[in-house]
Amino acid sequence: MSPISADQLRKIKLKIQNENALRYGVGRAKVTVHMGTCGIASGARDVLESLLVDIAQYKATDVIVAVDDCVGLCEREPLVTILKPGQKPIEYEKMNPDKMRHVFKEHFIVTEIQEPVEGESGQSNEGKRSQSN
Repeated sequence: MSPISADQLRKIKLKIQNENALRYGVGRAKVTVHMGTCGIASGARDVLESLLVDIAQYKATDVIVAVDDCVGLCEREPLVTILKPGQKPIEYEKMNPDKMRHVFKEHFIVTEIQEPVEGESGQSNEGKRSQSN
């Protein structure tokens, strides 16, 4: 194994700092994917993966990603909560990777709060948001 150069060490340090900023830093928003057993069974891992890909693609290193347990709304899983400083949390339900990409773009690229996504029946029951107290 060859020695590591100072430039390589700087790149490693920057990568770790960026990863830690997402976990522990203060960012413009915190996105929580609820990954209790019911959430995982409903596809929360795929939703999280989609979120992480978008963060990397758009270099949104000021968005903090967190995972949390079940919130007791199993029939609405996968759930995602977006919390921006000074605002009430916004919860999205029945998420999938495509909906996560859409919500991410609207909140962090276009910077508009996402409206409910209409389901196949025309009712706004999937991907809908609710303001939490």
